[in-house]
Amino acid sequence: MLKSSFINYSETGFFSSLILDYLSEKPELKSFYDSNPSFFSFGKKIKERGLKNPDRNLLSDVLSEQNKALKNSEQVLANIELLRSNNTFTVTTGHQLNLFTGPLYFIYKIISTINLAEKLKQDYPYSDFVPVYWMHCEDHDFAEINHIHLFGKNIEWKEEHHGAAGEISTASLRSVINELKTILGESQNANELIALFSEAYLHHSNLADAMRFLCHQLFGKYGLVILDARDKRLKQTFVQQFKEDIFKNTNYELVSETNSELEALGYKVQVNPREINCFYLTEGKRERIVKTDKGFEVLNAALVFSKAELENELDAYPEKFSPNVVLRPLYQEHILPNLAYIGGAGELAYWLQYKRMFTAAKTSFPVLVLRNSVMVVDESLKAKIEKLSLSAKDFFAPEEKLVNDFIAAHSSSETGLTTEQQQLKELFSSIKAKATKVDSTLEASIEAELQKQLKVLEQLEGRLQRAEKKKHETAINHIKSTREKLFPSKSLQERHENISSFYLLYGSGFIQSLKENLNPLDVRFVVLE
Repeated sequence: MLKSSFINYSETGFFSSLILDYLSEKPELKSFYDSNPSFFSFGKKIKERGLKNPDRNLLSDVLSEQNKALKNSEQVLANIELLRSNNTFTVTTGHQLNLFTGPLYFIYKIISTINLAEKLKQDYPYSDFVPVYWMHCEDHDFAEINHIHLFGKNIEWKEEHHGAAGEISTASLRSVINELKTILGESQNANELIALFSEAYLHHSNLADAMRFLCHQLFGKYGLVILDARDKRLKQTFVQQFKEDIFKNTNYELVSETNSELEALGYKVQVNPREINCFYLTEGKRERIVKTDKGFEVLNAALVFSKAELENELDAYPEKFSPNVVLRPLYQEHILPNLAYIGGAGELAYWLQYKRMFTAAKTSFPVLVLRNSVMVVDESLKAKIEKLSLSAKDFFAPEEKLVNDFIAAHSSSETGLTTEQQQLKELFSSIKAKATKVDSTLEASIEAELQKQLKVLEQLEGRLQRAEKKKHETAINHIKSTREKLFPSKSLQERHENISSFYLLYGSGFIQSLKENLNPLDVRFVVLE
């Protein structure tokens, strides 16, 4: 259905120097991670992880409870049972509970995770590998997850919420789904998608349950295990690390040291740690814990604990404590037998800040794998691109360069006057040589006249180029409109568009086609046509 071609990440113009240097294994970055993705490094990680096991039975029990109600979950439940074995490992990605799965890159993260688990099974047949989606149920930035972009429209769930996202009621989503239905139309694929979204959000009372159902319907047949890490029993195993962070500020010091080293190398850090990297969860709220003269305060909640009281609270109610973006990766690797983390460029950038923290906590640091990045070119767009005698990869160039190169390639005559400008300079140089022999004071006026004539040529060149552009005006407009579709709002398609637009075209086969074309160990940007 879709065929792939590739472009180097460095040629896209959308990836930071930190990620490009990580992918190219720049020596200066070696101390910020264990090893790059490779057959050797995964083999080494399997041996290392075999010596540092989490409570596997507890993990499997929790996952079984969370996933047992899902339809057609045999493959998922089988994978959960495999996790009881010391010879089974996870490949993990994490993401927020975005409405209707959010931007396309979420889909690519999941496919990358599933494909890497399958690839590892091929390479290491005597071990088992389980793909895991870690739902960020405790994130509280509702504005980041409450909307999607589709066909130039912003579809937004207008709801007031400030606490953990997983607890948000889905009761008010019916009107949003009706709006989406109007936009998608009445095709078979549209009806399938609306039925899927309706069952996910209108038959489950909160966002966590809805997202679990939705992702299972899309990816369950590939054995994807979905984890909600809010479980009290899981957090109980992490109490000591919570205390280390809150009372000793160890992670703040370690990550701050790493940040200084990265900045000294010229990189911009993604995350700045806090002295306390924990939130406190109350009903409808997720607020920071800060140390003040009064003790340990929960901001915006009128709660203050002494050190002893907070320790007792941690021991009795660990589920009320929520790790932030610094502490969450440590919690993840503490409870999972994980080999690799699949993330986007921004995520991998902040994981590179955490190696020292993991070493101090004596916790295995995963292999960091950049998720596949993809641009999908549908049949209509492909036809327009071919009519312009361009390729999809050409559109990664800045728009002005793309237009100018097109005009240069398709112009019937040369519009540049560089040769004429050089000839004019040579003529005036000859005139200047003759004139100064007669009167040296004439040099300045001759130079001034040269600049005046060069300005005239420059203006003529501009008029010629504008005339040539006008001649190609229709093609240029096609270039600009095509580029806007490939890079909506001047960003990567995957960061803007939702799966709905491609599900309409390809149905459920879109996901299978992605799975067949994406390889997370191939470090190139994928163009699917």
